[in-house]
Amino acid sequence: MKKTYKIDVDCANCANKMEVAAKNTPGVKDATVNFMTLKMAVEFEDGSDHKAVMDEVLKNCKKVESDCEIFL
Repeated sequence: MKKTYKIDVDCANCANKMEVAAKNTPGVKDATVNFMTLKMAVEFEDGSDHKAVMDEVLKNCKKVESDCEIFL
């Protein structure tokens, strides 16, 4: 399953950090952050609970960029 989320991030470098953090979250197969459109596309592993995974993605992104936001 693939979903797209609106994000709030200040710079392209921060967006890159968020992308890496999302990709390293268990349950995420792949993730892409587009700074220009302020969107994050997340592909989930089969059988994963996308809501629980996105809660973890947000926690991981806040570790690297404390003022980021993902609108779930």
